[in-house]
Amino acid sequence: MNIAEKYYLIDGELCVKMSPNQTHGRIASEIARLLGNHVVERGLGWVTIEVGYHPPGERHTVLLPDVAFESRARAARKPLPTYAPYMPDLAVEVVSPSQSLAETRRKAKVYLRHGTVMVWLIDPARNKAESWTAADDGTAQNEIIEIDGELKGGALLPGFTLPLRRLFSL
Repeated sequence: MNIAEKYYLIDGELCVKMSPNQTHGRIASEIARLLGNHVVERGLGWVTIEVGYHPPGERHTVLLPDVAFESRARAARKPLPTYAPYMPDLAVEVVSPSQSLAETRRKAKVYLRHGTVMVWLIDPARNKAESWTAADDGTAQNEIIEIDGELKGGALLPGFTLPLRRLFSL
């Protein structure tokens, strides 16, 4: 076991998550800062960093999003001394060199399958992002956002936008 490893579960399968590199850390912290400011100013809920989340009543899937948003409606009233027994409303995953885009997309689908409303995948190697949501029929759909585009909070985070160029210039 490497001390830089963290673990998460998808349907009982143990997966490794290496500790983030500096690029990954800067991008995740900038997203958390900007998103946190937006959420706190509007009283929408809370933003977390690398908290464990699992679906209600199920411990075979435990994910650790780099950044997450929990709405007031979904979040625990007080922080729990355990993993959150629900999935976040928004999960943000920064693709790291030790993880493929396909692995990260798999996580996006798992989040959506278990009730997450929106997932943002940030890919610093390609200077792109993907915004994932569930279609009306339950299938996962994604939008690829180029460097000159922006992430949008939509109905989940009204008024929130984040230009990708800002993230990729850190």
